[in-house]
Amino acid sequence: MSLPRYPDYKGSGVAWLGQVPGHWDVSSFKRLVDIQNGADHKHIEQDSGYPVIGSGGPFAFASEYMFDGESVLLGRKGTIDRPLYVSGKFWTVDTMYWTKIAPDVCGRFAYYVALDIPFAYYSTNTALPSMTKGALHAHLIARPPLLEQTQIAAFLDRETAKIDALVAEQRRLMELLKEKRQAVISHAVTKGQNPGAPMKASGIEWLGDVPEQWDVVPAKFVARIGNGSTPNRDTPDYWLDGNYPWLSSTVVNNDQVTEADEFVTARALSQCHLPIVYPPAILIGITGQGRTRGMAATLLIEATINQHIAFVKPISERVDVLLLRRVFDMAYPYLRRDSDAGGSTKGAITCSQIGNFKIAVPPRGEQLEIIARTKRLSFEFDTLTAEAQRAIDLLQERRTALISAAVTGQIDVRGAVAV
Repeated sequence: MSLPRYPDYKGSGVAWLGQVPGHWDVSSFKRLVDIQNGADHKHIEQDSGYPVIGSGGPFAFASEYMFDGESVLLGRKGTIDRPLYVSGKFWTVDTMYWTKIAPDVCGRFAYYVALDIPFAYYSTNTALPSMTKGALHAHLIARPPLLEQTQIAAFLDRETAKIDALVAEQRRLMELLKEKRQAVISHAVTKGQNPGAPMKASGIEWLGDVPEQWDVVPAKFVARIGNGSTPNRDTPDYWLDGNYPWLSSTVVNNDQVTEADEFVTARALSQCHLPIVYPPAILIGITGQGRTRGMAATLLIEATINQHIAFVKPISERVDVLLLRRVFDMAYPYLRRDSDAGGSTKGAITCSQIGNFKIAVPPRGEQLEIIARTKRLSFEFDTLTAEAQRAIDLLQERRTALISAAVTGQIDVRGAVAV
C-alpha cells in the first residue's frame, strides 16, 4: 500500500519526531492520558467478576474494579514494552499503570501512540526494566486534531488486523510443520523404512506393531542410565575455581548441549555423586511440572549433571545415540503421562522408569538409514519453519513501522478510511 505524505510539514524540535504535519501540535504524552498506579489485587481476587489485567492481558478476576471506560495500560516494572488497550470495568496489577484518556483524545489513537514510545530509552533499570510516570508523561508526541486521531486509529485498526491475520496464518503453519515433523520422524523410528516389511506386535500399547526383525527391549539393556547431584553451595571447595562442566535441567531446552554455565571442582566430582558423562549421550529432564520434564537433548561435551537430569549413554553397538535420541523425543508425552500417574514419584521421572522404558531397536544397518532420513526430513522441516518465522518477523516489522509512520504524520491516511 502506497500512502501520500501531508501537503506541508514543520520542524517539531524533537529529534525522534523530525518533521510533523503543519497543522499538528507537539505536546507531551500527558496531553493524551493521565497515568495512574495499579494496585495489588490479592485481597479482592475471586473466581469470577471483573478482569484483573497484567502485562499479558487478563489473568484473574476481582470483586471490585479500578476503572470503567477506555484506558491504555502501560508496564511499570518488568514487561514495560507491551501497552494494552482496554474498555470497560477492570482492575490492573501494581506492576502496571492504567490511564484516563483526555476528553478530546481518541483512546485507540492514544494506544497506538503508546506503542511507538521508545521504552528502552526511558527504562531506569537494565536488570529489571522499569518506567516512571514522570518519564512517560513527559514523552513528546505529535498530536493531530481529534477527527484525524479517529481516522488514524480506524486505519491502523484495519491494517494491523490484516497483518495480525497473516501472522496468525504463519504461526498455524509452524504448528502444522511441527506436528508433521514429529509424525514422520515418529513413523520412521517405530515403523522403519520399508512400508511392505512384515510386522509383529510389540506388546506395548503406544508403540503398536513394529517390523518383524526389530528387537523390543528395555532401554537399560542397551544403555547406561543415571543422574547426578548439586554439590553443597556453602562448600567453596566444590565450586571455587572449578573447571569441570556441571549442567542443570535448563539445558534440555536446547537441541544440543555444547557448553556449560557452571563448573565444579575435582573434589566435588569425587565426593558428591557426580557421574562423568562422555559424549555423545542423551540428557532427559526428570523433575518439575513445567515442560522440561521429559524433554531430551544431545550431550556433545564431557560433563556432569545435577539431580534433575538423567543421562542415557548407549553401552553397545546395538543402538546408535542419534536413533535413541529420536525415540526419546517421540516418547515425551508417554514419559510425562507415566510420571503423573501418582504415588511418591508424581511429577518426576525416575531412572528406573527410563531404564524399563521399552524401545524398538532395528538392525544396525537400518538404524543408519533411519538416521540419515530423519536428518534430511528434519532439515527440510526446519527450513520451512525458518521461512515462516522470517515472514512473521517481516510482518511484525511492517506493523511497527506502519504504526510509527501514522502516529508521527509521516503518512497521510485520511483518504484511506471512510469519514
